[in-house]
Amino acid sequence: MEMEAIYQNSTDFILLGLITHPAFPGLIFAVVFSIFVVAVTVNLVMIMLIRLDSRLHTPMYFLLSQLSIMDTIYICITVPKMLQDLLSKEKTISFLGCALQIFLYLTLIGGEFFLLGFMAYDRFVAVCNPLRYPMIMSQRVCLLMVLGSWAGGSLDGFMLTPVTMSFPYCGSREINHFFCEIPAVLKLSCTDTSLYETLMYACCVLMLLIPISFISVSYTRILITVYHMSSAEGRRKAFTTCSSHIIVVSIFYGAAFYTNVLPHSYHTPEKDKVVSAFYTILTPMLNPLIYSLRNRDVAAALRKVLRKHGFSQRLQVGHGPGKY
Repeated sequence: MEMEAIYQNSTDFILLGLITHPAFPGLIFAVVFSIFVVAVTVNLVMIMLIRLDSRLHTPMYFLLSQLSIMDTIYICITVPKMLQDLLSKEKTISFLGCALQIFLYLTLIGGEFFLLGFMAYDRFVAVCNPLRYPMIMSQRVCLLMVLGSWAGGSLDGFMLTPVTMSFPYCGSREINHFFCEIPAVLKLSCTDTSLYETLMYACCVLMLLIPISFISVSYTRILITVYHMSSAEGRRKAFTTCSSHIIVVSIFYGAAFYTNVLPHSYHTPEKDKVVSAFYTILTPMLNPLIYSLRNRDVAAALRKVLRKHGFSQRLQVGHGPGKY
């Protein structure tokens, strides 16, 4: 019986995709591929700008670069396989491939939960304790925040992935999703998973409540401090930098709240896939765009790089004929 269970668990799964029977798979491929290219490009540009421009060597931008790294890996976990399935008749994913998707997905989404909380704390210190900001948000503290985010996310992955993949899947192998998300995978199990789903629900709620509480307290204090500022320029700058983070937090936690907190009665496979597509495909593209479009320092760094690149190109064109 044990050998039979192992054999069953080693059989490939079939991903039905975002749309089970798309009328225009080529169009969906083009849209998703375009979003994927933009998302990867803008995140890599954000990482590059923060690395190259000394004005962006601050705790806020260091944490932002880590968010871009997470978003880049995050979208690369699901979208390439999704694009491959849109062009292929074989929509299978191996047992180990499915387990790897679940682990990386849990690690990164958990890591972003904690990282966004730390980013809120960074803004709280910058606005409410500006004189102590360099001391509180030291390089060591920033590194500990990043390591803590990755460790917290990977702990979630290490706890939930082995348990999820240990259930026997002896019925249909068709996952009604475009990647291996735990609720969609568990529907294929031929044993009762209700206790595990309840424990997983409690774990997800806890992982949401801790950073959300952190963020709520931080921004409440920030709003009170900004309200009492005498300088209009100071209020404008504080609102500009903090509003970008609030938008990102609202988008990310809103989708996570639907997926992990709302009862099963509110869920349907179609709704779940749409929400999953939003925060696995669109969010990694929106995050750097929101921060860059509303941030003068990032825009200035980008203009500086473009001017420098354009100037070097003109030098090459101008001196090129002289070599011959």
